[in-house]
Amino acid sequence: MSKVEAFEELRPLLFSIAYRILGSVGEAEDAVQETWLRFDGSSTRPTWAKAFLSAAVTRISIDVLRSARVRREEYVGPWFPEPLLSDPYQDPAQAVELADSVSMAALLLLERLSPLERLSPLERAVFVLREVFAFEFGEVAAAVGRSEAACRQLLVRARRHMEAGRPRFEADRQERHELATRFFDALKSGDVDGLRDLLAADVQLVGDGGGKAPQLAKAVMGAQNVARVLGTVFPLMSRIDVTFELHEVNGQPGAIFRDRDGKVLHTLALDVLDGQIQTIRTVINPDKLGHLGPVADAWAVDREVKQARRQMN
Repeated sequence: MSKVEAFEELRPLLFSIAYRILGSVGEAEDAVQETWLRFDGSSTRPTWAKAFLSAAVTRISIDVLRSARVRREEYVGPWFPEPLLSDPYQDPAQAVELADSVSMAALLLLERLSPLERLSPLERAVFVLREVFAFEFGEVAAAVGRSEAACRQLLVRARRHMEAGRPRFEADRQERHELATRFFDALKSGDVDGLRDLLAADVQLVGDGGGKAPQLAKAVMGAQNVARVLGTVFPLMSRIDVTFELHEVNGQPGAIFRDRDGKVLHTLALDVLDGQIQTIRTVINPDKLGHLGPVADAWAVDREVKQARRQMN
C-alpha cells in the first residue's frame, strides 16, 4: 500500500480524532492536512501507519487547541462547536461511544471555558483516544508523549470531569427521533401549545452568533418563553420563504434552516432527556457554517423578519 493509500484509508479516523479534540470542522481538516504533510515528508516509512498518523494528528490538535483557547475565551456570546452533520469514521464496536462523544453536549463538556473546570488539552486528548476510540494505553502514551502511568492519571481527571456533567438519564435513539418529529411538526405550524408540551420546564434556547450574525435566539429560559419565541418567529420566517430540512446535527436530532435561495441560515440541534427537550442550540455564526454550503445573509433575513412582523401588526 502506498503512502497516499494508507493515509486515505485512515483519513476518516484522523478527522474524527481531531474534531473531538478541537470542536471545529475547519481546524480538524487543517490538522489532518498538516498530518499528511508530515507523513509525506518523513524520510522513513513508519512500520505502522495508524500509530504514526494518530500520534501526529493528536499532537497537532493539542497545539491548535492551546492557541485557540484565548480566542474562545474572548468569543462574543455562547461558543458552540461547528455543527457536524455526519461523522466520517464508523466502527460498529464503538458506535455508541462515537455517537455520544460527538454530541454538542459532550463537546461542550470537554470545552468548558472556566479555568477551574477546564480539561487541559492533554487530558482532553487522552480522554478522546482512550474512551472514544479505545486506544490501548501504550498507543495513547505514544500519541501524547507521556508515560502510560501519566496517561492513566490524566484519564482519571477527565473521566471525573465528564461524569460530573453528564445527564442522569439518557434517551434512546427512537425516543429522540419521535420527539424531534413532533417538535418540528409543531414548529412548522406555529403550535405554541404543542411546542410547550414537548419542552422541559427549565428548557434553554441558546444561539451562537459569535457577534457576526443576529441572534435569532438569544438565551431564553423556560418552556412557556421558549415555546412562544419559537412559535412566533418561525411563522414569520416561513412568510419570507425560510425553510428547514431535518438532519442529525452532531449525532442528535436537528435541522438545517435555509433562506429562499437555499443558502444555509443556521443549524438547530435538540438535546432530549427523560422524554423532554432540555436544550435547543442554534449555530448562526457564518464562520461556522461554510462547510455546509453557501451561507445566507442572516442580517438580511433578520430585516425581512422584522418587516414581516410590522406588516402583521
